[in-house]
Amino acid sequence: MEVMIVGTGALACLFAARLVSSGTAVTMLGTWREGLETLHRHGVRLLENDGHESRFPVVVTMDPAECRCAKNALVLVKSWQTERAAQQLAGCLDDAGVALTLQNGLGNREALTAILGAERVALGVTMAGASLLAPGYIRVAGNGKVKLGTHPRLESLADHLSKAGFSVEIVVDPDSLLWGKLVVNAAINPLTALLRIPNGELLKRPSARQLMVDAAREAATVAVARGVDLPYADPIEMVEEVAHQTATNLSSMLQDILRGAPTEIEAINGAIVRLGEQAGVPTPVNHALYRLVKGLVPQSEKQELLI
Repeated sequence: MEVMIVGTGALACLFAARLVSSGTAVTMLGTWREGLETLHRHGVRLLENDGHESRFPVVVTMDPAECRCAKNALVLVKSWQTERAAQQLAGCLDDAGVALTLQNGLGNREALTAILGAERVALGVTMAGASLLAPGYIRVAGNGKVKLGTHPRLESLADHLSKAGFSVEIVVDPDSLLWGKLVVNAAINPLTALLRIPNGELLKRPSARQLMVDAAREAATVAVARGVDLPYADPIEMVEEVAHQTATNLSSMLQDILRGAPTEIEAINGAIVRLGEQAGVPTPVNHALYRLVKGLVPQSEKQELLI
C-alpha cells in the first residue's frame, strides 16, 4: 500500500482510479459494505466524459488493523463522517504519517487534528468532481486542481497525485482556498439540491440565480469579517463562472438528496450561519437554505448511511 483512501464514495473512487492508473497501490478503508464488496469484486469502474469505461483494481477493507503503518492517507468522506474516519485512522496511521483532507466544508481539519494531532493532519482543496452512478461506479465530472497547504510530510503524497495526472500546487494559505471553495459550495449546492437541477440551470432561472448571488455575497462577507483573504476578487463572478463551467454536473449535495442520504449542509451553510452570528454578520439567505435542506432528509436516516 502506497496510498490509503478513507471513503468509498464518488470522490474517493475518482482518486483511487487515477492513482491506480499511474501505478500507485491503493487501499480503500470504509464502512459501506455494499460499496466495499463491489469494489473488491470489480475494482473502481470509471466512466469518462467521452463514454470510455475503465476498471481499476483496489484493495478494500473495513478493518483499520489491516492498514497499519499507513504513511499516506487521503480523507474523502462526507464532513459528518470525519470524526468516525479520524477514529479509524487512529488505529492505522503511522506515527510519521499524514492524513490529507480534501473534503468540503469547514471543521474537517479540526476534527482530524483532535484525534490524530496537528503533525499528522494536512489541509488541501480540490475542485475535482465525480457522480456516483452505483456502488464503485462513477462518472467523471472534472479532474480539477489539487491545492495543498505546506506540510513537511506531504512530499510523497503530492508526488503520487502528480503522477496520477492531477495538477498539484503547494500554497502557503490553504484556509483562503478552503473559504474560496466554501463560498461557491454555499451558493450552488443547496439550491441545486432543493430545486433538483444541475449546476448550470441556476444561471437560467432569474430567481435561482439571484438567490445564488445573495448566498455567495453573504458567505464572502463572513469570510472578510473573519479576516480571510479570499483567493478571488469578486465572489459573484466566481460562483457564476463555476456554475457555467460545471453546467451539467449534479452537485454532491443533490446527489446526496437523490440517494436519501444526509448532506454536508452543517459544514457548509450551517458553518457560515454560525460564524456569521459570531462576527455579527447577518446571513438570512444561508440560514433559509440551511433550514430547507435540513428538512429534506429525515434525521433518523443519518444512522443508516455509511462511509
